[in-house]
Amino acid sequence: MAWGNAAFATFLILCPATSFFLGILFSLFPYDYPILWTASPTSLSTSFTTLETHLRFLHASPAIIPRILHIVIAVGLLGFLMKLYRPSESNMLFDGASLVLYLCGITVYVTNIVKGLRVVSSGEYGVQELVEGETLMGMKGPLVLEGEAAAAAKAAGKGIGREDSLRVLSASNTILALVLMGVLVLQAGQWYAERKEGQEMERMRREEGGREKVGAHRTLSGKKKA
Repeated sequence: MAWGNAAFATFLILCPATSFFLGILFSLFPYDYPILWTASPTSLSTSFTTLETHLRFLHASPAIIPRILHIVIAVGLLGFLMKLYRPSESNMLFDGASLVLYLCGITVYVTNIVKGLRVVSSGEYGVQELVEGETLMGMKGPLVLEGEAAAAAKAAGKGIGREDSLRVLSASNTILALVLMGVLVLQAGQWYAERKEGQEMERMRREEGGREKVGAHRTLSGKKKA
């Protein structure tokens, strides 16, 4: 892949996609931190309420907001496809691993965050399983529990309550941030490896050029003596 195209593809991966999502997750960190690392029951109660209100506000945002989000996700995937078209060994190693992490992040977003936001907005905790993908109460789906059945499922540990649901969302945000940081580290590692390879190739060319000059000088000296 040409260097110019690779540089543009790297820009698509790092700036519009990865850094954009890390900025969103950073803005959510003040809500997530007390949920995950605060031990005070009083503070936790307030934090749960604050986070719940914020998540309901996010989920009720205009349709243009998730559309922009999904467009940015697609831009990141486009960047990976551009870099992995006719890949070099470096592309296969660093960009392949980065793509795997990026897809893992998309999986966390779809399976935990999107469904978690739906649960928080509906207020039907303990009815929808966040990870396995059951649907909301009243909607068509494989596991829709109502009334005594929902209470029995919650008592049996098959559902996730309010606090656990919010903890799953906060933990998912943290996991997603770590995954995206892994993408940044891999892309930085690729840049460093290619830079060192370029420096080594330049050093070898200089040494080869020096040896050729020395050989030519000795040949010319031998002819003069003759």
